[in-house]
Amino acid sequence: MKLTGGPSNDWGQNEAHHVSYKRFKRRIIQRSGSEGPAASTPLATWRQCEPSFELDTVRQRLELDSPPRHREPARRGPHRDSDERRHALQPFGLLDKTSTSQRGKSVMKLAAPSLLNDYYTNLLDCSCNGVVALALGSSVYIWNSETRALAGSLDPSPQPGPARHRTPSISCLSWSRDGSTLCVGTRRGEIQLWDVDHKRNMRRLPSHLSVVRGLSWKQQLVSSGSALGRIHHLDPRAPEPLVGAIVQEEEVCGLQWSPGGDWLASGSTEGLLRIWGGDIAGVTWSRQPITTMRQPSAVKSMGWCPWQRKMIATGGGWNDGELRVWDTDSGTCVTSASTNSQICSLRWAEKNKCLVTSHGLPHHQVNCWSWEFPSLSPVYQLSGHSHRVLHLAVNPDGTQIFSAGADQQFHIWDV
Repeated sequence: MKLTGGPSNDWGQNEAHHVSYKRFKRRIIQRSGSEGPAASTPLATWRQCEPSFELDTVRQRLELDSPPRHREPARRGPHRDSDERRHALQPFGLLDKTSTSQRGKSVMKLAAPSLLNDYYTNLLDCSCNGVVALALGSSVYIWNSETRALAGSLDPSPQPGPARHRTPSISCLSWSRDGSTLCVGTRRGEIQLWDVDHKRNMRRLPSHLSVVRGLSWKQQLVSSGSALGRIHHLDPRAPEPLVGAIVQEEEVCGLQWSPGGDWLASGSTEGLLRIWGGDIAGVTWSRQPITTMRQPSAVKSMGWCPWQRKMIATGGGWNDGELRVWDTDSGTCVTSASTNSQICSLRWAEKNKCLVTSHGLPHHQVNCWSWEFPSLSPVYQLSGHSHRVLHLAVNPDGTQIFSAGADQQFHIWDV
């Protein structure tokens, strides 16, 4: 925090630091009184043992607001004007459109302002009905891939209290298997269920005390993973939705049920891929995974192969860049391919029998791979983003790929 003004002597500096500390302490006390335990306040032992939603332990994130800083007015120029026009566009506003479909070129380029540039978020998903959900800031925008039109937006925010405390940004989202419900997780640990057709918030589930990093459905149940390593299994139909919980020591950064709901894969920031059994009943911290596999980087990008049972793909981060396919029965990597770049997201396209990956530096591209056990080989590359491509989705019939990047653009690719 930078303080200006006052005498330029030691007494003035000490007074300034004292004022700064008092202001910081006051904010901590206010925040802890209104929103639960602060980062340095351990939860009571009995609260950790109760089968309630407050299952995460000590580390709760606080968002302290800094006073506004004086900034020099930026020089205007053609590049700045261009940036302002781009950011002034509404979500899914048209940036570019091609008249003919060409392999390797996006068919449509749309605006995605306020897209969070965070590798550990999961902000894009396409339902079985071809409806795309994209989180931009604290809102979710719904786009119909058949009509290629914006169908509305969802605002998960309104909560009592000051404005800066009631609009948490979205960290992940996931459609239910039947496409009727959208599950949204926030950076404050809340989980919300939305009836998108009627733009209605059906239920709020205060599941975690830290960022929700992953969501995945198993029939009518939804599982969530947090930055504190907690995995909760929730039944939204029950008065007390928490029906099961497990824990891993590291942060959860990827979570996905297998297509049949027999196994749950969880990825950690420490490079561990764990496979858990389908029995989720009971709140216990002693449950052990069926198998554990390791790669040199965080396991954020992952996806079960729809047509090969017990096969799962993972993508390596910046220091790794390796695309791997694992046999979860034996716990071994059956094939891999080097991409020489960060793999930000991956999706399987079942009808085309291919795997789609998105990347960061140096090319910010989308790659398509063919996979027939045990061979993994590149088919083609899609280029058009100017920054890393954080999120991917594929439409139900596998004819289109959707990508969203840190350049705040949403691309549609015909494949």
